[in-house]
Amino acid sequence: MDSKIKKWIMVMLAVLVISAAAAGFMPEWKKTSAIGKGKDYVAEIRIDGTIYGGPRNGTLLGASEGVSSEQVMYEMEQARKDNRVKGVLLRINSPGGSTGATQEIAEEMDKIKNAGKPIVVSMGDMCASAGYWLASKGDYVFANPATLTGSIGVYMDYTNVEELMGKLGVKNEKIKSGAHKDILSMYRPMTGDEQKMLQTMVDDIYRQFVKTVADGRRLEESRVRSVADGRILTGQQALELGLVDAMGNYYDALNYAGGVAGIEGDSVPVKRYSVGTSWKNILAGEMDSAVRSLAKNISDNIWGTFSQTPAPSVR
Repeated sequence: MDSKIKKWIMVMLAVLVISAAAAGFMPEWKKTSAIGKGKDYVAEIRIDGTIYGGPRNGTLLGASEGVSSEQVMYEMEQARKDNRVKGVLLRINSPGGSTGATQEIAEEMDKIKNAGKPIVVSMGDMCASAGYWLASKGDYVFANPATLTGSIGVYMDYTNVEELMGKLGVKNEKIKSGAHKDILSMYRPMTGDEQKMLQTMVDDIYRQFVKTVADGRRLEESRVRSVADGRILTGQQALELGLVDAMGNYYDALNYAGGVAGIEGDSVPVKRYSVGTSWKNILAGEMDSAVRSLAKNISDNIWGTFSQTPAPSVR
């Protein structure tokens, strides 16, 4: 191994060890803020960006991109347990994301509704795919006329570079424990059985998506399927199709949420919950970036690139 690479790896390992030790002594801080005064509140929960599973980590340059399912679930749990919160305003501006992470959040939404607290959804610029999956579970949904929504569907993609590698004189060899362990490998085409296997998996998730929308919007599944081909809709089109309830902005949705929650007065008091990006979170984010960089450098220079199996996405 090149001496410069060895030196770089040693430096990165030292940074990881020091960061891990420091992070262990730094507590994560949580914050609750209230806007307006009153005995009762509407909890505001935001989903901004691509939805992913796992904790919310930041870096020295700021918070990580997208929205963590664990962060959203924490906020929803707090809203459900807070006796002064009588309803929830869910503001969504997302192109979609991980299926599993979306279902985790959806389960927390069910718990809030079962606790007798209505959920009003306000769509931002975009509320598509996994974003719409969540929106469809709201008790009442607002969209702007030009909001991009819909995109009801599931996809899974992979790249095959076998022909290119052949032209470059590179041949990939694998030792595997089972016939399908390297499914979706970029170094070989899929077999017919593998295509059927993956299509069955995608179709199953698609059925779950359609049923969620049909149940949430109180529509026949056949009606949902008629537009559940991945097409993107405007908010106005979604209204005409029964996928949203009304046209309106954030304040329209907030005022409506206050009304259905039984909060009196001209202004609706809002409560927000958040997990701060403490040094522990920041170090975790920096460690994640460092580990990814370290793994890539090692794999590129010693063993070649590791292949990963991508998960189905609703986005």
